[in-house]
Amino acid sequence: MTKLNELSGTYQLDASHSRVGFIARHAMIAKVRGSFDQVEGKAVIDGASPSNSSLEVTIQATSIDTRDANRDGHLRSADFFDVEKYPTITFVGKEFAIVDDETVEVTGDLTIKDVTKSVTVPFEFGGAAVDPFGNSRIGFEGQVTVNRKDWGLTWNAALETGGVLVGEKIVLDLEVSAVKAA
Repeated sequence: MTKLNELSGTYQLDASHSRVGFIARHAMIAKVRGSFDQVEGKAVIDGASPSNSSLEVTIQATSIDTRDANRDGHLRSADFFDVEKYPTITFVGKEFAIVDDETVEVTGDLTIKDVTKSVTVPFEFGGAAVDPFGNSRIGFEGQVTVNRKDWGLTWNAALETGGVLVGEKIVLDLEVSAVKAA
């Protein structure tokens, strides 16, 4: 099995086999799960010397999908992502630390609505394989919790029973498959 420190090369995100998702607390009692369906990205990986690695991901904010058209419309509005003014969300990886044979921590700049904050995402390496079409693939999964208010996503509504409609803490849930560029 391939180890993290053995990876090298340029990889393109395979959007059809990847998921950029999120989990938010709703009405203080339930969770809403959603995703962004239009994502592209590129990584240059140097497992032997991780400081030479890089990562760039661009998400089309309008592609948000929570399986509820009204909620999606509200999330696209100026109350939240304001997709007319800020059509993309970006993540640029700046630091890469191999923790062990299965984990790499990627620290980078997450930009939402022109607000940039540093975020560290621990990724579990799912492995490397050659698919039936001869493509070299790698897979990673990661989760990190962020406070949406740090990026100006502050809209909320008070509930009659106390509390608020939308929780501040958002779990970013990432499943990534990438193909090595020829």
